[in-house]
Amino acid sequence: MMTPDSVLPVRAANRVTQSYTALAQHVRTAGLNSRTRWFYGLLCAGLLLGLAGIATGVILLGHTWLQLLMAGALGVLLTQVAFVGHEASHRQVLASGPANDRVGWVLATVLVGISYSWWMNKHTRHHGNPNKLGKDPDIEVDTFSFVTEDAAGRRGLMAWFTRHQGVFFFPLLLLEGVNLHVKSVRSLWTNRQTKGQRLELTVLTLRFVIYLAAVFWFLPLGMAFAFLGIQLAVFGLYMGASFAPNHIGMPIVPRDVKLDFLSKQVRTSRNVSGGWWATVLMGGLNYQIEHHLFPSMPRPHLAAARRLVREHCRVADVPYAETNLIAAWGIVIRYLNEVGLAAKDTFRCPILGQLR
Repeated sequence: MMTPDSVLPVRAANRVTQSYTALAQHVRTAGLNSRTRWFYGLLCAGLLLGLAGIATGVILLGHTWLQLLMAGALGVLLTQVAFVGHEASHRQVLASGPANDRVGWVLATVLVGISYSWWMNKHTRHHGNPNKLGKDPDIEVDTFSFVTEDAAGRRGLMAWFTRHQGVFFFPLLLLEGVNLHVKSVRSLWTNRQTKGQRLELTVLTLRFVIYLAAVFWFLPLGMAFAFLGIQLAVFGLYMGASFAPNHIGMPIVPRDVKLDFLSKQVRTSRNVSGGWWATVLMGGLNYQIEHHLFPSMPRPHLAAARRLVREHCRVADVPYAETNLIAAWGIVIRYLNEVGLAAKDTFRCPILGQLR
């Protein structure tokens, strides 16, 4: 685990850049950039079958609290759909860019309920400058502080929260599903110049109305609220727990530092070990280093690319970070707490003060 705001050393950029060119050529020669339509066809068919199975289960179970199992299953399935939407946004699914965008738009906006244009804008900027101050939107201060300079600016209750933010990270991911939906609508509502803004906002609104109407029409009021709560909680936790290990706790790139592509992508990313089961669980995000080096590479080829990249990084003396999922989550928690220690401890609980 890196210490908060660890700085990347500047390397011999030309040498490393030339080595990446050789690596990219090796990857192309091995055919690892070729499309795997069969894989994504089977995967999408399986997800649609799963969605139909959940709908059937909801109908058959009727007004029983076993519906909460269906809610949890729906949260998991929508996360898996979001993984495929993410891959489509990177041109991993089909050969044509516009065709990938259409697939990603349908999966993200219609099925998952997340603005595809908002996601594309945010995620493209992240890939261009991962963990770089002032460039990567994923490390901008929000509820959590990811760099010490942001944590140091917190005051009062937020300062106390930030000092313990690692402890709250995973519990608050239960609300991340709601957060993603809200940010999607807010982004479309405020950015009127976004291409297709009206259509996407209309589709998102219809999606929410139809989904909520179906749940509250079919289930009793209390059960309907519980169903939505479980579905959103599972979706948010699964999404957040899958994306969190990718970069949190890896080095932060200062604003004035320029790095070659290979160093920038490898040194700020972390892989999760586990082989095929980790790939199924995380939708290919476990090969984060390879994904950042070759963002359009289909999921089935990432494991083979990992072997080439690991050896290449060993020869080029570029650190290659990989750990298991439990250890990665532990790193995330410890790193956030270490960053949080920079927050000013100005909050004083009045009740605690009376007891002293």
